[in-house]
Amino acid sequence: MTVEETQKPDVEESLFEAPPMGEQERMVEAILFATAEPVTVKDMADRMPHGCDPAEALVHLRKRYEGRGVRVVKVADAWAIRTAPDLGFLMQKETVETRKLSRAAIETLAIIAYHQPVTRSEIEEIRGVSVSRGTVDQLLEMEWIRFGRRRMTPGRPVTFVVTPEFLDHFGLENARDLPGLKELRSAGLLENRPPPGAMPGMPDAEDEDDETIGQSELFED
Repeated sequence: MTVEETQKPDVEESLFEAPPMGEQERMVEAILFATAEPVTVKDMADRMPHGCDPAEALVHLRKRYEGRGVRVVKVADAWAIRTAPDLGFLMQKETVETRKLSRAAIETLAIIAYHQPVTRSEIEEIRGVSVSRGTVDQLLEMEWIRFGRRRMTPGRPVTFVVTPEFLDHFGLENARDLPGLKELRSAGLLENRPPPGAMPGMPDAEDEDDETIGQSELFED
């Protein structure tokens, strides 16, 4: 079979000229505005007329939104339109007030984000205390973490990694954009005091029966 024969369907479809780049840019803009979740370039290409180049259209669209009230941002391998970070305060009345994550949940989430892929035993080793099943289950339900590949070690333990939803919530393109320790402390996400068990005589606050741990362990009242 010749190259011409294998590509015949594409040749027939490509008889229709692709829309001008300005029109493609408008299409990408419409897709991003109408979709709450980030959209990949492949998904855009599947929705747009044959011959369109959403990747190039994104370059133009991103440039057009520079300095505006909203911007085109990359989330993992997908794209979305989000409010400019410096204007986030305008949305405060529109957001739902949520309870703060407990220190145990924040520490577990931070370890996964900074050390992914990481196993449960590795999380416990870093924290110095056991990780309750309730903490992990709730983070999974929030879709901020997910199961990663199993380790090729005895028992083949499952690993955990953060999700695109986590990156999107915190306005990150990828995990490499996570803030440093000083930034976390200044934002109040880390405490300067040592974790439970780090000093002699201090109890391990989370050494509890996994079956009795629920949402109250994850959230603070």
